[in-house]
Amino acid sequence: MRSPKELTRAEILRAASNFRWTRKGMKWTVIVGDRELPARPLVLEAAGVPPNDPTNSHQAVEILRRLGFETRYTKEHPEVGPQEEEESPQVGKGLSSILEIVSAATREVPDSAWKRLPTDLAKNVDHYLYGTKKKDE
Repeated sequence: MRSPKELTRAEILRAASNFRWTRKGMKWTVIVGDRELPARPLVLEAAGVPPNDPTNSHQAVEILRRLGFETRYTKEHPEVGPQEEEESPQVGKGLSSILEIVSAATREVPDSAWKRLPTDLAKNVDHYLYGTKKKDE
C-alpha cells in the first residue's frame, strides 16, 4: 500500500479501466476517457488502500486535478446528480396562494374518496396515522 498522494496518471488510468461502481449520488466525480467515475473511491482503488483510508473527497479531487483529470461537482452539473423536479402545472397557470393550490388539488379527488374519510379525522389524526389512542368527543 502506498499513499494516494504518490499516485501517477498511469496508475489512475489502470485502476479506471477495471473500476466498477454501482452506487449513485457521488458528489465528486472524475472524467477518465469516456467514463464518469466517483473521485475518492477511484483514488483509493488506484492506491490499493482500504475504503476507510483518511483521504477525503477534496484531497482525492486535488490529486486527480494535479494529474490532469477533469473533475466535477454534482451542483455544477445537474445531469450527474438527482433529476430536476418539473415545474408544477398549477404554478404555471398563475395560482398564487396556497389555498388556491390546495383547492385545485382537492378538486381532483372523487366524492367517493371523501366519503370514506372518518368524521373525526382532524381531531384524531395521530390515531389514524400512528395508532395512538383516540381522543374523546
